[in-house]
Amino acid sequence: MDHYLDIRVLPDPEFSEEMLMAALFAKLHRALGARGAGDIGISFPKVDLKPGDTLRLHGSETALMALEATGWRKGLMDYCQCAAIAAIPEVKGWRTVARIQPKSNPERLLRRSVNKGWITAEEAAQRLVNCPEKRIDLPYLHIKSLSSKQQFRLFISHGELLPHPVAGTFSSYGLSATATIPWF
Repeated sequence: MDHYLDIRVLPDPEFSEEMLMAALFAKLHRALGARGAGDIGISFPKVDLKPGDTLRLHGSETALMALEATGWRKGLMDYCQCAAIAAIPEVKGWRTVARIQPKSNPERLLRRSVNKGWITAEEAAQRLVNCPEKRIDLPYLHIKSLSSKQQFRLFISHGELLPHPVAGTFSSYGLSATATIPWF
């Protein structure tokens, strides 16, 4: 991981920053899935309560050039500004950028337990009374599943800064719970 590429979504009167970032991310997900190499990671360098307006791709120069050659941003070129592929500057540390799947809907979890035969419907109803819904304070993107066509929130966690890189592969979302990206 010696190079990176920044893509910034531009302000638009018709579409929110979150909507444009989700569309950009969905296109990236399809492109990374088609590549199937697992050699490109992502981060959101302006992350706060929201992912921010910049998506950063991390990888080798060859991997980033191969991805860019596919024209994966077609249809969004007017809505984003892409910098040139550049060498990574001085690194502050390395961190994971991972998907977090919270178990925050107790009704859905109990319904699943009933369907699996682990508990009865009566037990589920009793447990639901004492089960508050958990909230998660992580930035997320609204994504539409390619397989089920369901809308869902993809929660993203930027891990703690680490002193050394950890090698590994990235998912078709460009995320990994173990492999790190350079943070600068």
